[in-house]
Formats: sequence, C-alpha cells, structure tokens
Amino acid sequence: MEKPKLFETDKSFIGTIVVLSVFILIRLFLEYQSYREFISKPFYFTPVTVLSAYEKSKNGKRYTVLKLRSDEGLTFYTTSYKKEVFDHKKLRVQIFPNASIPFYKYLGTFYVKSRIRSSSIMEKTFKDRLLKQVADQHESVAMQSFYNAIFFATTIKKSLREKISLLGVSHLVALSGFHLGILWGLIYGLFMLIYRPLQQRSFPYRHALFDVGLVTMLILGLYLWFVDFPPSLVRSYAMVLVGWVVILMGVELLSFTFLTTIIFALMALFPSLLVSLSFWLSVSGVFYIFLLLQYTKTSNKWMITLIFIPVGIFLLMLPIVHSIFGVTSPYQLLSPLLSLLFIPFYPLVMVLHLLGIGGSLDSVLLTLFSLPKESVENLLPVWVTGIYLLLSIAAIWSRKLFYVLISIAFGYAGYLFI
Repeated sequence: MEKPKLFETDKSFIGTIVVLSVFILIRLFLEYQSYREFISKPFYFTPVTVLSAYEKSKNGKRYTVLKLRSDEGLTFYTTSYKKEVFDHKKLRVQIFPNASIPFYKYLGTFYVKSRIRSSSIMEKTFKDRLLKQVADQHESVAMQSFYNAIFFATTIKKSLREKISLLGVSHLVALSGFHLGILWGLIYGLFMLIYRPLQQRSFPYRHALFDVGLVTMLILGLYLWFVDFPPSLVRSYAMVLVGWVVILMGVELLSFTFLTTIIFALMALFPSLLVSLSFWLSVSGVFYIFLLLQYTKTSNKWMITLIFIPVGIFLLMLPIVHSIFGVTSPYQLLSPLLSLLFIPFYPLVMVLHLLGIGGSLDSVLLTLFSLPKESVENLLPVWVTGIYLLLSIAAIWSRKLFYVLISIAFGYAGYLFI
C-alpha cells in the first residue's frame, strides 16, 4: 500500500507554491527598500565581527582581505593596509556604500570600501575554546583548519581548500546535509539505545519516533545555531525537520513536490538564499539523489547505497560543478570512494578528539591531500549547463530522458578525465 502524497492534487501543490512565491516577492521588495536606503548614504559607521582575514599582495604592496559581518546582519568584504592581527576582533568601521554594489550582491556578500576606526579584542567564547582544543591536538596548521571546518563550519585555509578541490571532496568539508544526516543517525541511534528499554518497561504507549526524534531535532537545531547557520546546513535542517514531521504523518517523503516546497519556504524565510551558491549546490545534490532513487528504488539496497548514489551523484553533478569551478584533476575520480569512507570517518574522528587523540590520522590525511600535484581548467559554458538543467528537470517524468541524462554525464566525465 502506497503512502499518501504530501499534496492530494496538483492544484493544491501549485497553490502552495504560488502563495510562497508571493511571500518571496514581498520579502525581496522589503529587502530592496533596505538596499536603496543603504546605497543612498555617502557613508555610515557600523560595528562588525571579523569572520576571516587573509593577506594578499598587489604591485608589491601587501594588504589584508577581511570578511566582516555587521550587527545589522550584512556580510561583506573589505581591505585594510593596517599591519594588524584581526583574529577575535570586534571592529568599528566606516563604510562607503554606492550604487556600484548590485542588489543581488547586497543580498549575499559584497565588497565595499571602508576605514577601520577602532578595534577591540573579543572575549573568548565557548566555541573559541572548543576550536582551540581541537587545534591543540594537531601540529599541522592544515589539519587544524580541516577539523575545525568539518566540526564548526570555520573557514578553511586557502592552500588546503585548493588541495581538497583537486580531490573533488569540497562537499565533505563544507557542512551540509551529508554531515547532518550522519549526525542524525548518531544522535537518534544513541538515544534509542537508552529510550527503548525504558519504553518497554515504563511507557510502551509512547511513540519512539516522536520522542527521540524531537530530542534529536532540538540538538541539531542547537548545533545549527552554534555553527552560525551555514546556508547549505539551513536547507538540510529544514528538510530533516519537515521530513521527520512527514514521516510521523505517514505521508510520502521522497518526492519532488516535497523538495520544491522546502526550497520555496526557505527562500521566503531567508531571501539571501536566492543568491547563495552553496545553497543551490546543496539543492542540486539532493535533487539528483531523489532522481536516482526514483529510477533505482527496485534495485538491491546495498547497490543503491554503495554504487548508484555515490557514483551517480558524482557523475550527475560534474556538469553543474564545472560550470562554476573549472579545476579538474584525475584524483577527483576518488570522490565517490572518499564520500563513502567519510561516513565512518566522521564519527570516528569525533570520538578521537573527545579522547584527546584527534591527531591519530593526520599522517594519512596529509598524504592524501598531498597527492594532487597539478590540474587543468575545464569550465562548462553557462548555456550548456542551462540545457543540462532543463533536461534534468524533464527526466523527472521520463525514464528515457533519465538514461539520456546519465549518458551525457558519463560522456562528460570521459571528456574530463580520459
């Protein structure tokens, strides 16, 4: 017996999307009014928190690129020629906005000229202490950066980021639904071990999925807040939350109407997601998972888990990724295998860090990251990606088009790596 669909009719689904679209337009209108006010000012002062800082040089002059977040919620880049350490600093800056900042950049992250008027050292927080505890377990700066990124969504060092990109595993470092899925499994599983015996003895009438799921969602929500709401993780949390509710209701979960509704609801709540690259890459990954599951659901579960999903996602995402990032290396073929290995690796290194021996696997990881030596640039034209995306959407309703899509993805992989 099939589960009932999330929407009884296409009309109710379309009506929901129309309502959410109206909310999105209202939110964008309000944001645009704020944007017009912002660029109309010749300058203004604002306190900001330093999110990241790195040095660059041009024409023999060294300067620091700062990524800042204002108390009003704006995130922007600026530059400073001051020889100063900006880590754990609260700055008061004078910024000079103008009409050259486009609206879509204002929604996301933009560059603006500024002057630093004052700075003060921020008090160390609980998160700072955790970051230091993790970092202290590693001699290599690269490993410090890597582990703090996969645990706390911090910015990874540029040199290491390039190596990770050459391995095709950037999705394993940027916190996303992949990590959240592993965390859900860990937390839910551990609490179930405690809950099940108590339930059988004291309250057999309770629903374990509701009780343990609620606790798990609360813990994951706290984690989302703790790591400062990365866009891809916000999308993932919303899907997990709604998915949990849908399962409790006994409604069909793996459907494109479910995915579309979540996307539109998130954009209505957070208009900045419209211009978030990480958000749309995350959405693309989930879309292709749903597409693969739709046409392989009758296959062996182990085949789906170990081959169809990791290899299929790698192949189908290649044209999407290479329309944005042209870096290509034969080591990227390791991506499906490394993605599978990451599932046991992630909880293992959590335990190792809790025991104070987090550096146990550093030599293995450093060897892995040192493998790629060179790369070539292969950037896919935007118009080709557009056609590929249209074909991907059309494949929802046609198995033949799905096979065409897979063939194109295979062919493109052959072009890149052979």
